[in-house]
Amino acid sequence: MNLKLQRPLAFFDLETTGVNISADRIVEISVLKVSPDGSEAVKTLKINPEMPIPLESSVIHGIYDKDVEGAPTFKEVAPAVAEFIGDADLAGYNSNKFDIPMLMEEFLRAGVDFSLTGRFFVDVQNIFHQMEQRTLKAAYRFYCDKDLDNAHSAEDDTRATYDVLRSQLDRYQGIEWEDKAGNKSVPVVNDVEALHRFTNLSRPVDFAGRMVFNDQGEEVFNFGKHKGRSVEAVFAMEPSYYAWMMQGDFPLYTKKCLDRLWQRFRAKQKEQRPQQQSARQEGGEKDDRPKRKPGPITDDMLKNLQAKFGK
Repeated sequence: MNLKLQRPLAFFDLETTGVNISADRIVEISVLKVSPDGSEAVKTLKINPEMPIPLESSVIHGIYDKDVEGAPTFKEVAPAVAEFIGDADLAGYNSNKFDIPMLMEEFLRAGVDFSLTGRFFVDVQNIFHQMEQRTLKAAYRFYCDKDLDNAHSAEDDTRATYDVLRSQLDRYQGIEWEDKAGNKSVPVVNDVEALHRFTNLSRPVDFAGRMVFNDQGEEVFNFGKHKGRSVEAVFAMEPSYYAWMMQGDFPLYTKKCLDRLWQRFRAKQKEQRPQQQSARQEGGEKDDRPKRKPGPITDDMLKNLQAKFGK
């Protein structure tokens, strides 16, 4: 089944030095961009990670230090990669949890402002795991009735992911699915927005999953002592938590999302102060507190408070 697209959909796969989004680097990237008219364009690049590739990673993807000696760094190719992807939606296999956060981390290190706003994200693995529970190699055999001989080659994995999605659309056309709450729907349809919703059930704010949206659409922390609590509620109760995360070993994109929420929170605080003061005056409430102009929460204050926390 051919994809019904309103705009390009970019399937991509990364081979890396490891799985630590903050510390590891890309050694190969392949992007298969499918246009609404069905035409395809592929860009595959070896990348010099500027660090040794661990042997255990090389054994998996077959890329060794000697293979990337003369390759460009990601910073050198980042503008071209961003331009090639353009305004396309993104698709991949386990892309929501790994490939997208890793790609964003590399773009941020390179100083390239690649925005995710307004894009749809189709994680083919999530369709597969929620409908069948297998791996890419097994998915290729299951859906396409073929063997994936060159698994962990970025371009072969990318094209296999594209083939699997098309076969999934054929297989699950009209098939009903029931979620954990007992709600039934037909989620696998030939529409990128619908696939985006189905493959982003956890509704991450930052893709690394440190923050997620709850059922009310509020951003909440998804780890640590504040798990399940509203990000803004934590900011109000314990503002030094923001500084701890910003200075901690968290992905750059997580920090970027956190800072955006912090700036929004601070703006709301500034708006609420005159409203609260006006309400007290209209109500005839006498304010016997010392007339001291409240100062802003500064970075120095946050750094001092941050010492109280350990990761």
